[in-house]
Amino acid sequence: MYAAIRQGKAKTGMAEELARRIKEGAIPIISDVEGFMAYYVVYAPDDTVTAISIFNNHAGAEESNRRGLAWIEQELAPLMIGPATAVAGPVIVHTLA
Repeated sequence: MYAAIRQGKAKTGMAEELARRIKEGAIPIISDVEGFMAYYVVYAPDDTVTAISIFNNHAGAEESNRRGLAWIEQELAPLMIGPATAVAGPVIVHTLA
């Protein structure tokens, strides 16, 4: 299992608009990547936005970051403070309820 994580800082008060845009735009793009398993977005109290995608292969995680960063730059830039960052790698510990 591999995770792709993209993170950025949103302008204050953008949670609802970010959620709407992500549901309409990012989810179809990320979920179409081969090996896709799951997608989560966390909006922290300090306006940090973290998207976590789970894949069954490293290539899928890397591709989702490539697509995700391009989409963020095109669609979310007006709502963000600065560029997003991305990392991908193997999940070394996990558990489910």
